[in-house]
Amino acid sequence: MAYSKLSRDASSRKALFRDLVTDLFLYERIQTTEAKAKELRPIAEKLITLAKRGDLHARRQVAAFVRRESLVAGEQDAIQKLFSDLATRYSERPGGYTRILKLGPRRGDAAPMVYLELVDRA
Repeated sequence: MAYSKLSRDASSRKALFRDLVTDLFLYERIQTTEAKAKELRPIAEKLITLAKRGDLHARRQVAAFVRRESLVAGEQDAIQKLFSDLATRYSERPGGYTRILKLGPRRGDAAPMVYLELVDRA
């Protein structure tokens, strides 16, 4: 399967995707470039599908990729939110958990910007 390298080496690309997918699960909407969103979408879909499975092995697979960060002290982190809120929200949906909304070019370099968001978000 072909993929875009996004002008990064493998470790930088993995770190970028870990940060972006963690923010997507915490905030349910992120603004990024179109190329990054298109590469991130299948990763987020697979992690949500794992969360829907809900067993210990799935939780460990998600924990190996998603960063443990919380919004505010005392609130749940991205993994807890994924398994408690998002997995129940998408339990009946067979796929297609994210959408890409185009925004237009970025001011500095005219890169096409998009919102990557979870469908049925609050």
